[in-house]
Amino acid sequence: MTLVFREDPYARSCAASVTAVDERGIRLDATVFYPTGGGQPGDTGVLRWPGGETRIRDTVKGDGPDEVIHVPEQGDPLPATGTRVEAEIDWERRHALMRMHTCLHLLCAAVPGQVTGGQVGADRSRLDFNVPSGSLDGDAIEAALNALVAADHPVRSRWITDAELDTRPELVRTMSVKPPTGAGRVRLLEIGDVDLQPCGGTHVRSTGEIGAVKVAKIENKGKQNRRVVVVLESR
Repeated sequence: MTLVFREDPYARSCAASVTAVDERGIRLDATVFYPTGGGQPGDTGVLRWPGGETRIRDTVKGDGPDEVIHVPEQGDPLPATGTRVEAEIDWERRHALMRMHTCLHLLCAAVPGQVTGGQVGADRSRLDFNVPSGSLDGDAIEAALNALVAADHPVRSRWITDAELDTRPELVRTMSVKPPTGAGRVRLLEIGDVDLQPCGGTHVRSTGEIGAVKVAKIENKGKQNRRVVVVLESR
């Protein structure tokens, strides 16, 4: 299966053929739809073909490493296997998720401590950090984030082998979720000289595209666990 989003996160649509349809959803031979993973929600959108249209309410991973399942809205017509379709994502939502996901990587750079959890959202996102109570200053974090955004650092992805990752455990910031290994290589996201860590999500080309960021709140979520919630001011 061709994962168009992996090579070009700005692609809004692609032509594809339906390879299977079952109770779990629709599989294609190519897709721009990102499946839920790494804290980032799956894409929504639509599949169109001559005489028909199916709204996609979620996208999830299948059984294989590159299998993507497009979950249709209940009651919508389903294309037959072999049908040629145009797969189009909800771009406004995806772009907000890309900006937010990259912002959370900057948040990792702005806050010391291991990440214990997180969630990317189009309207607000969060990261949980293993740090002492009272150690985080929301105003200082917000200022640091906006300085990193304004610096317009380039955002790039590259790959390293599983063996290389094993020799560099400091790259893995998350305590609760480990990067998938076993395929022989792991994708890294690199933001200038600011942040470098494994990530398979979709991101903007440079930090300036994120726009102004606000720290909405900082919450205590148990011993040594602080939740930082961020929003994009343009949202």
